[in-house]
Amino acid sequence: MPTNDAYLKAAVDAELNPGYPAAEFRYLSETDMMAAGVEDVTACIDAMEETLALHARGDYRMAGHLGESHGSKVQFPINPTHEGMPADGPDRRFVTMPAYLGGSFRMTGVKSYGSNVSNREQGLPRSILMLALHHTVTGAPLAYMSANLLSAYRTGCTSGVGARHYAPKNAKVLGLLGPGVIAKATVAALIDARPTVEYIKVLGRSTKGIESFIEWAQDKYPTKTVELVEELEQVVRDSDIVTFCTSIHVGDPETYPTVRREWVKPGAFFAMPAACNLDEGMFEDDVRLLVDNAGMYDAWAEETEPGASHNYVSIIGCKFNDRVHNGLIPAERLRDLGEALNHPEPQDDEEKITVYSVGGMPIEDVAWGTVVYRNAVRKGVGTVLNLWDAPAMA
Repeated sequence: MPTNDAYLKAAVDAELNPGYPAAEFRYLSETDMMAAGVEDVTACIDAMEETLALHARGDYRMAGHLGESHGSKVQFPINPTHEGMPADGPDRRFVTMPAYLGGSFRMTGVKSYGSNVSNREQGLPRSILMLALHHTVTGAPLAYMSANLLSAYRTGCTSGVGARHYAPKNAKVLGLLGPGVIAKATVAALIDARPTVEYIKVLGRSTKGIESFIEWAQDKYPTKTVELVEELEQVVRDSDIVTFCTSIHVGDPETYPTVRREWVKPGAFFAMPAACNLDEGMFEDDVRLLVDNAGMYDAWAEETEPGASHNYVSIIGCKFNDRVHNGLIPAERLRDLGEALNHPEPQDDEEKITVYSVGGMPIEDVAWGTVVYRNAVRKGVGTVLNLWDAPAMA
């Protein structure tokens, strides 16, 4: 078996020299993805840490003229006039998220998904996701893979990177709002980063979702205590680590789940990959404001309404961006986590609160997809499909 470095070189060489004009690609089902290690939390956190550092160095590309777009979205009208066209509904959309990532990845890919809350009534996930990896020079396909688990783990493990560097070193209590699929991956990553956690508090809307999470947590972490709470304040108060993973209707930030300063423990770390709002006390100078990509929030503001983007995108980084745009906080208050990884801050007050906004970037999908794809090639997992032996038109 070659060493990791030797294997990586061989994998990249194969991706760059695939023997054209013949073309084939590897299909990976969800079961294949699991066999190839998509649930390996520690490896995923490592991949997300490298991804964020590469982002801060500029070794990546995303969509949009700013090169920072989260993706491109198709939504339906509220009252469609054409027969057969669906009406808009909660979380109903189709999204594509293309990106290139350099470093050890050197890969281009496109995540795509359709989403509809009513999917759950059919026993389906709210969103159904796929990732395609492509030869960066020719555009030919290398892999087409199930991406629901991939997307959940890259989201959770991006939060895990923040916890590695900013969560209290001896964190004991973790508070969770929204115990769904993303929550399981996020909690797994937060505990991987801070295995000292002993106690998990959970607040949710759905009895089924709560029971599923508690069963998962008790099975995965039998020595930890899991408690169901009834109020948002209980999620936050006395918690060392807090994460919100709930979905909501966007529009009025005043209706979003809101963190109030008087609830917050000194030194607490907040990982926020979903809807969130903060009261004024959470913008005092002793609160560190981190984002995964400040440029992406600029792009969201441009695509929606500068100064009011939080009305359209409920991720807390949009509120950070709005406050900068409206002159309420200086731009230097916001710091990309990748920049912080490349240029670590001096050790400061351990009682400083950290709020980390996780908006999700397609470079993260490409990163983790590349690692899992290379694992699959090494292990012989998946189905190799022929595109052509030679193109009919070239």
